[in-house]
Amino acid sequence: MTTHDYRVFDAGDVRLQSGVVFPSMRLAYQTYGTLNARKDNVIVYPTSFSAQHYDLEWLIQRGGALDPDRYFIIIPNLFGNGLSSSPSNSSVTPFPAISYHDAVAVQHRLLVEQFGISKIALVYGWSMGGMQAYHWAVGYPDMVERAAVVCGSARCSPYNHVFLEGVKAALTADPAWQDGRFVAKPVAGLRAMGRVYAGWAMSHAYYLDELWRETGFTSLEDYLARSWDVAFSRRDANDLLAQIAIWQNGDISRCPEFGGDIDRALAAVRTDILLMPGQTDRYFDLRDNEAELSRLVNARSAELHPIPSIHGHRAGNPVADPAGREFINAEILALLRR
Repeated sequence: MTTHDYRVFDAGDVRLQSGVVFPSMRLAYQTYGTLNARKDNVIVYPTSFSAQHYDLEWLIQRGGALDPDRYFIIIPNLFGNGLSSSPSNSSVTPFPAISYHDAVAVQHRLLVEQFGISKIALVYGWSMGGMQAYHWAVGYPDMVERAAVVCGSARCSPYNHVFLEGVKAALTADPAWQDGRFVAKPVAGLRAMGRVYAGWAMSHAYYLDELWRETGFTSLEDYLARSWDVAFSRRDANDLLAQIAIWQNGDISRCPEFGGDIDRALAAVRTDILLMPGQTDRYFDLRDNEAELSRLVNARSAELHPIPSIHGHRAGNPVADPAGREFINAEILALLRR
């Protein structure tokens, strides 16, 4: 099915990890490039928090790591992002809890049922996309050749969880939050959420050096007002809460196979895996990836290459940072050559 500039995979009635059956679950996705005859030039590029596939296309460039002339790139939109099944486009109420395990299982069905794909050259993801890349590597180790986890982790840390609690509190303080759901657009709540995000997203050094001036802002307040006050206004607030729930409950070991044992889950990774945290990221701390690295005991190769940037969490999504783009492209090209 073609809808605007993306397609939709109708997964039918899907039994979620929670046991709830989601009726007529829909996965929106877009593809770039051509699937080769061997069907082995596949890159899966899952979306991050609140992002839709449009927001990720900047990294797909001829001559770059994600080159559509060489690879068949699939961007699956994470549930809750307003394109795939979400509170804003679903009649299912209350909207059920969805896990990364659920999301990746439906993505796997898309690849197999729609395209007949049995090998993935690379799963690449930033932030929530990175957490999905980890879930791919753990859930389908014989299918995934390489995984790049950029500013992501195997599970949501307590510190990360607390940050998201602050985001939720700011958003739901709006009077439009009634009986566990937003009944109107929470203008004040979305602005407050943006201000909370602004403090966590970027680093101390970013603000100290006033790097926001490089992108045309005239003052700190101008940067906050024009960048962060409106950062989430284009999204449905109920969708945002659904994705926060996926993020907070993210854990590669939270499934019957591993029973919450993170060591066993990390030992299930058998691919080449690259952990690429941001040196100044406060969401996904470098120390989380450092702790994971030593437990990736069965990975074909496992490397930790921090991004040398003061752009905080956004170091992993350097749309306006040429040095960051160059670093990420070089690392991914090297990974693809392994």
